[in-house]
Amino acid sequence: MQEKPLIVGLGGTGSPNSSSERLLRHALGQCAAKGADTLMFAGLDLDLPMYSPGEEARDEKTLALIAGLRRAQGVIIASPGYHGTVSGLIKNALDYVQDMAKDDAVYFEGRAVGLIATAAGWQATGTTLATLRSITHALRGWPTPMALAVNSMVPVFGEDGSIVDTSIANQLDILASQVVTFANMRALHDLSLLQGVGEREAGGAGGQ
Repeated sequence: MQEKPLIVGLGGTGSPNSSSERLLRHALGQCAAKGADTLMFAGLDLDLPMYSPGEEARDEKTLALIAGLRRAQGVIIASPGYHGTVSGLIKNALDYVQDMAKDDAVYFEGRAVGLIATAAGWQATGTTLATLRSITHALRGWPTPMALAVNSMVPVFGEDGSIVDTSIANQLDILASQVVTFANMRALHDLSLLQGVGEREAGGAGGQ
């Protein structure tokens, strides 16, 4: 059992240091400040072969992503809005979660999922965020009450890369807090189940 919950973030674009990647990095930093371990997959980490059902061979980057998600007790997804929905890069990475279909914790079962959508305009941010919620529900995840729709046409970052919009910074902090709080609750639940199994096994051995 991990001493700290692990929060895995995936997002960004094929270009490094995109707005969605920087927002994701900030959110994971807030998770770390709240006591969680974090792991990030962004940009080239998500440049994966096109998902194909039934294929057993996976490249190293895909195996690393799925291994990280299997260990995760919380997830944060950040996608740019491309033509009114999530980018192909993010959707393809999420399609690989199908490899977790036969896990004990199927897909994102029992995990809080924080969602961030960025786009050049409010309409696209809204539809992209709605798509992320639909995908999360399909993967049996628990979308956090706080989610971010960020209009990249409005100044968000300063010259040093820091977030200058205090409203966005506050929302990211709330999102991170909700993901970590839920992840800690899940960790305690898993630990109590393990302790219960251990006590039953010990009791059974003593009665023999």
